[in-house]
Amino acid sequence: MSMTIMGHLDELRKRIFRMVIAVGIITFVILGFHLTPFVYNGVHLYYPSFSPFDNMAAQAMKSMKHHLLPSYVQLIQTAPAQAFFAQFYVAVMLGIVIGMPVIVKEFMGFLAPALAKKEVQIIKSITLPAIGLFAAGCIFSYVVVTPYMLAFLYKYGESAGLLTFLNIVDFITFILQFMLAFGVSFQLPLIMYAVTASGMVEEKFWRRNIKWAVIGIVILGAAITPDGSGVTMWFVAGPLIGLYLIGMFLSEKRANKIGTLKS
Repeated sequence: MSMTIMGHLDELRKRIFRMVIAVGIITFVILGFHLTPFVYNGVHLYYPSFSPFDNMAAQAMKSMKHHLLPSYVQLIQTAPAQAFFAQFYVAVMLGIVIGMPVIVKEFMGFLAPALAKKEVQIIKSITLPAIGLFAAGCIFSYVVVTPYMLAFLYKYGESAGLLTFLNIVDFITFILQFMLAFGVSFQLPLIMYAVTASGMVEEKFWRRNIKWAVIGIVILGAAITPDGSGVTMWFVAGPLIGLYLIGMFLSEKRANKIGTLKS
């Protein structure tokens, strides 16, 4: 039975509410508890203990400072609430990442009635890979892209003999924006695969337009990187071009497999 517009809006409201509740609970736990280490049978494990000041978000911020910033760059806060807001941003980001299965489930539950059976099956088949790729994009940004980009940019200040101080909110916002951007951009192969599998485009479409895709990706990389050197741009554009090639390969492989089965 078809639903009215108000019915769809009410359904959307309920599903968004469930997403917010899931992310909110995880965010609260991260802001309220500290991971305390202990050793069990020679294995290092952790248990949560209540500590709203030295919480998991603060632990994550210390880890970011240790792994991402050069030793000659100091983090500071210039207003009393900045440290709290930085922890809050970290907690929300972690809440979104950890709560991604719930977000995807509710989002797909809302879209499913409007899709054909074939489209629903395609989306179900890529749901788990999409979650994994989102996490992989965040990790890739944190481990590979961001530390090299920051070290490259701050070498200018070091070579000039300058002391570098970085506002904690600016630092955390910069890190989280890149993690989120890479988490989303890592969905590119699955989007290409799903669009091809649904019949919206032919598998040859991606190969025919590869030069335009590369140009668009390079422009995007230049637009979102913080300097005009042209070097850090490739930290963004390079992985995206690789992801495009992976998506093209998956689309063509699926088409070849279907053609083999039909013959």
